[in-house]
Amino acid sequence: MGLDDLTADVEDSYSDLGEELDVDLDRETRNELAMLSVALDPEETDELLRRAVHMFFQTAVETGRLDFNLRTSHGVTYDEYLSDMTFEDMTGGNQFPQAQEKDDRRYQF
Repeated sequence: MGLDDLTADVEDSYSDLGEELDVDLDRETRNELAMLSVALDPEETDELLRRAVHMFFQTAVETGRLDFNLRTSHGVTYDEYLSDMTFEDMTGGNQFPQAQEKDDRRYQF
């Protein structure tokens, strides 16, 4: 897997989510959502769920869990996904010297 596969998977997942997302809540989640709803008094409960996804995503990015899982499943990091280039592409590691050529020169022009 690689960057192209990750991009395709994200686009597929995005389209699968659609405009509405029907989520079944367990008892603990329902209780916590009710508490947050009373304490924070949002206009709609949906707003709390949007905030929760943003917070979870940010935490996954900051702790490195997102990169770990992306590297494991697709062989790229979130930064590589955002830049649409792998680290090797950014540093030119895939270009010189060419792996298929047996050339001992340090630089190629």
